[in-house]
Amino acid sequence: MSIDFTTATFKDFENIPDYDIAQRADYFYEFLDHMKARGHMNYRLRNTSGSNATLNINIANENKEYVSFVSSDYLGFTQHPKVKEAAIEGIAKYGTGTGATPLIGGYFDYHNALEKKIASFFGRNEDEAVLYTTGYTANSATLQILMQKEDIAILDMAVHASVHEGCAFTNKKTFPHNNLEALEHILKISENTYRTKLVVVDGVYSQDGDTSRINEIYDLVKKYNAYLMVDDVHGVGILGETGRGTLEQAGLLDKVDFITGTFSKTFGNLGGFVIANKKIASFLKFQSRQQIFSATAPPSSAGIVKAIDLIDEEPIWRERLWNNINYFKKGLDDMGLDTGITCSAIIPVKIGDQSKMWDIGRILIEKGVYTNPIMYPAVARKDARIRMSVTARHEREHLDKTLNVFDDINKKMHIAKK
Repeated sequence: MSIDFTTATFKDFENIPDYDIAQRADYFYEFLDHMKARGHMNYRLRNTSGSNATLNINIANENKEYVSFVSSDYLGFTQHPKVKEAAIEGIAKYGTGTGATPLIGGYFDYHNALEKKIASFFGRNEDEAVLYTTGYTANSATLQILMQKEDIAILDMAVHASVHEGCAFTNKKTFPHNNLEALEHILKISENTYRTKLVVVDGVYSQDGDTSRINEIYDLVKKYNAYLMVDDVHGVGILGETGRGTLEQAGLLDKVDFITGTFSKTFGNLGGFVIANKKIASFLKFQSRQQIFSATAPPSSAGIVKAIDLIDEEPIWRERLWNNINYFKKGLDDMGLDTGITCSAIIPVKIGDQSKMWDIGRILIEKGVYTNPIMYPAVARKDARIRMSVTARHEREHLDKTLNVFDDINKKMHIAKK
């Protein structure tokens, strides 16, 4: 089998017919060499400084500073002195790890404090939160135990990969992104066929930065006696009057069956959570495989408790973030670049052509701007784009520098679409 390296994606090497493990790895290694030779290797670059508006990156053994748009540390809390101090205090008191799973000895009082804090953040009772070591497993491990062969998960096609993985043991249907007619059709034909019907959507979608049609989806879900799970990893701390996310904005914080999220974005740490009623939360704590067989989050998680407090104590970070979002998006839109329908801190510049996208990524790096070139399967094959995450830590000079680079690229490559 021959793969055209000029149009290939990582996905093409996942399972090549008649190639064993070593052969697939060898062929993929050739593809990586091809990308490196053309300056298209914007992936797995080695950072030598902390997550911030700028990053020191080692490329070809040369260390330089770049304006960074690759981090989802939206409020900059990984660098907040109070968050770092709380994390350090946690390590000083408890050490660097837990040494056990939560079920059999790895549940500490800082985990309990975090459960109470994140539940309270969403206006829920303290026994309605479940912690996971990553946001990924908050989705995958929860869905794997809740959804079995008698059930059906109904997914917006743009939900995160962790959701799809979590549905490996159940029946699964997808509907076109935010398409309510297709969703209702699936709910209608599933109503009397499956034991449990669970609709899963994102609050904010990670590639286009748009939001779910959550109010209409909620009404449909309840009309057909189904459950609703909302993964709001990119909305919490950013959207809503007090930063409670997409559901606060929609007035549904106390109504949705499951809220899932991560501590690795707005809260500047690592871990995930699920908000559910106390009986389902208890079920997850004793049945979810990640709760039984994987060690709990380390004592540095104490920093998350402080980060949650800061959402209310220091609203200036959200204000700075939105000032940056609005300024940067307007600059790109004024050039005629296609930023899609984003209404969040995620701002794509849609290119379409994958080869052109890689070249643009290379130019951006050469000019000192680090972004994410995104291709299939994260997006459709003809929807390649440069994806950027704006943060509260970006200064106007960082945004202007990047806008100037895009302006130069547009003059040379004519990527404006409107």
